[in-house]
Order: sequence, then C-alpha cells, then structure tokens
Amino acid sequence: MQLSKGVEWAVHSCTMMAILPEGRGLSADALAQFFEVPSAYLAKQLQALRRANIVQSVRGQGGGYRLARSVDVISLWDIVAAVEGSATAFRCTEIRQNGPCGLAKKDCKRPCEINSAFQEAEEAWRNVLKNRSLADINAEVAGNAAPDHLIALATWTMNNA
Repeated sequence: MQLSKGVEWAVHSCTMMAILPEGRGLSADALAQFFEVPSAYLAKQLQALRRANIVQSVRGQGGGYRLARSVDVISLWDIVAAVEGSATAFRCTEIRQNGPCGLAKKDCKRPCEINSAFQEAEEAWRNVLKNRSLADINAEVAGNAAPDHLIALATWTMNNA
C-alpha cells in the first residue's frame, strides 16, 4: 500500500496549525511555501481536511486555515481517511471460486483466509494511526528537535499567521 504525498503534506500542515496562536490561521500559500510544495495541490488536501472537520477555513485578518478541533482528538487516521478515504486497501473478489478448481459458492462457508490475513493487518495499521494524535506527534517533535529549530518554527508561524 502506498499513501499519496497528500497525506504527508496534510499531516505536516496540521502540525503547523497546531502551534498557531488562538484565532489565527495560515494560508494555503504560506503552508505550501514553507514546505516547498505546489500550492494548488496542497489546497486540495486542505479542502479535504475542511470537509472532514479537521480544519476550518476563515476569511479576513488572521484568517486562513486552522484546526477545527483540539490536537488531542485529531488522530493520524482522521487525516489519512480525510485525504485518502476510508475504503479498505485490500478488496477480496473471491477468485478462489474461479478457474478449473474453483470452489463452489456454497462451499465457501468461511471467509477467504487470504482476505482474513489482509483485513487483520489493515485493522492493526488503522488502530496504530487511530491511537496517535497530533498532540502525540507535536510532543515528539518538541522532544526531538533542536531548540533553535523550534524557535525558528515559532517565529515563522507568528510572522505568517
């Protein structure tokens, strides 16, 4: 499975919005410039986040994008689902019923073992993402980043919000 660049860009953008002062926002252009990514494509990801009520878009002074909910209740899964959708990655089409030795539908009383394995793996993956919030990510960044980098992030954010 491969997630789109949009997921990475959306998560990074949300982590930046998480450090915004109350009542302030960042424009899609400012975020795109900060991360050196195409503004139009990032704007699509931000709109997906807005539709999922992860961010809100505000016009006027201090406007732009900002988080719509607290960082401790926005999970990485919320962002992935907003950008990529929540459909399962593996879709079993029951090909075990095809071909010269295919099973009759009536003999498929148990779920396909291959499908079960993929569903179990996907459930584990989703649960890990559901249990990691933006608050968790920002705490890890704050704990791992050099102090001068954190100051630079805060300064840039204040100057562009």
